[in-house]
Amino acid sequence: MAKHIFVTGGVVSSLGKGLTCASIGMLLERRGLRVRLQKLDPYLNVDPGTMSPYQHGEVYVLDDGAETDLDLGHYERFTDAPLSRDCNYTTGRIYQTVIRKEREGKYYEGKTVQVIPHVTDEIKAAIRSLATEDVDVVITEIGGTVGDIESLPFLEAIRQFSLDAGRDNVLYIHLTLVPYLKAAGEIKTKPTQHSVGALRQIGIQPDVLICRTEHPIAPDDKDKIALFCNIDRRAVIEERDKEYSIYEVPLSLVNNGLDDILVSRLSLKTNALEIGDWRELLDRVKHPDREVTIAVVGKYMKHRDAYKSVYESLDHAGIAHNARVVVRRIEAEEVERDGAASILGGIDGILVPGGFGMRGIEGKIEAIKHARVRRVPFFGICLGMQCATVEFARSVLGLDDANSTEFDQTTQNPVISLMEEQLRVRERGGTMRLGAWPSLLSPDSRAFLAYGKENIEERHRHRYEFNNSYRRAFEENGLAVTGTSPDGELVEIVELPDHPWFLAVQFHPEFKSKPTKAHPLFRDFIGAALQRREGGRVEVEAR
Repeated sequence: MAKHIFVTGGVVSSLGKGLTCASIGMLLERRGLRVRLQKLDPYLNVDPGTMSPYQHGEVYVLDDGAETDLDLGHYERFTDAPLSRDCNYTTGRIYQTVIRKEREGKYYEGKTVQVIPHVTDEIKAAIRSLATEDVDVVITEIGGTVGDIESLPFLEAIRQFSLDAGRDNVLYIHLTLVPYLKAAGEIKTKPTQHSVGALRQIGIQPDVLICRTEHPIAPDDKDKIALFCNIDRRAVIEERDKEYSIYEVPLSLVNNGLDDILVSRLSLKTNALEIGDWRELLDRVKHPDREVTIAVVGKYMKHRDAYKSVYESLDHAGIAHNARVVVRRIEAEEVERDGAASILGGIDGILVPGGFGMRGIEGKIEAIKHARVRRVPFFGICLGMQCATVEFARSVLGLDDANSTEFDQTTQNPVISLMEEQLRVRERGGTMRLGAWPSLLSPDSRAFLAYGKENIEERHRHRYEFNNSYRRAFEENGLAVTGTSPDGELVEIVELPDHPWFLAVQFHPEFKSKPTKAHPLFRDFIGAALQRREGGRVEVEAR
């Protein structure tokens, strides 16, 4: 039988439950255990696919096409655990299943359908779906904060789970905040006591308490927390904010003995912890040999998590080159207002990520033109690729009104247009081209040089595509199509061969990058930016 670890949060949101779950999963894997991870989100959306990045941050896409919470990105970056749509359930998805069963009329035998037991049973079934015979530990993160009304069915379900699986097979971790009051000059444990008290009223006694804090927790305060929260003092784990990187978290948990506590409490048979390579990785993070500055020109820059995987992938590429990547987050509308030359001066590379809607598009196009004519390394992702083709069509092909039909349905030169299979789509949720799709690379391309192979598979999330009616004109004027779908119909990668490094992709490579293995395109992009920084800049006249 698989063991289960449930992670809840209290006092405030955004404490880092996802990072904690990912770190625990990594530590257990490094002790030889087979782990699966899952997040249960208490909002009513069926998935985050229709939510604004300002509300939710990035939508993380899996190989099977599931649009999921960004915490699943942490799970993939820290562990080797396979992820699928069963690794992210929302209240909306749970209720959708319950209502479907009720309408079919054969599941509930005429009973009144209620939150308990029917909704909680569906939640437990979602948890059990990962506990297959080849899994040792399932780690389940409960989104939200203890005390939230919408979280109650999930907390009740995991309370019941220990009765079903046996208390010896279930462990509860509660992540909380121990704030520091500057005026009083001391930390305060009372919010943590209240949070644990609320959890205990529900019927859940935490086995481990991870205390997020900016300042060290004194031994007396640890004793107080342990006493009033009814927790073994060893299991009160101090988790201070990290100075350098989120990748310090697993080592911090090891230093606090968390992996030993979990192994002992769940009676797990494991190997010794092997984490030497992670220590070496952190040493490179803390002691880089050089530095490079990358401008990320996007439209959701006020919300850091909107491009979470992009920023992480840039860091991974920096680690691969023993370099610190300094990211300048630039709103595309700033480029529209002040001009690319004034905003993008002193930049070593420009990255334009994905997005939806018209706002900021002209700023992205201007930033891409700046990269193209001034020979600054450029990397375009999804909408970034589409904007690159629009810019090239306008500036080089002379098609002044070239555009995407997403932004101008009346354009006479729709170099980007709606995919054919999207023409009849009416619902927005879960209907884009999603998940992993194969691509074929040209052997003489930068993409092939990066990947080292002709056949690749990358994750997609888009409705619009390159219009093949213009493909010949683009290629005759210097913009090479170097990656396509296997049948050659869908353009996946475009490059400028006579540019130091100008490459744009329709897919999302940021979803397949790890700190221990940077994505090859991000790695080579940062390599080109470093070469520009160290070898000098080449300026040319705009065309």
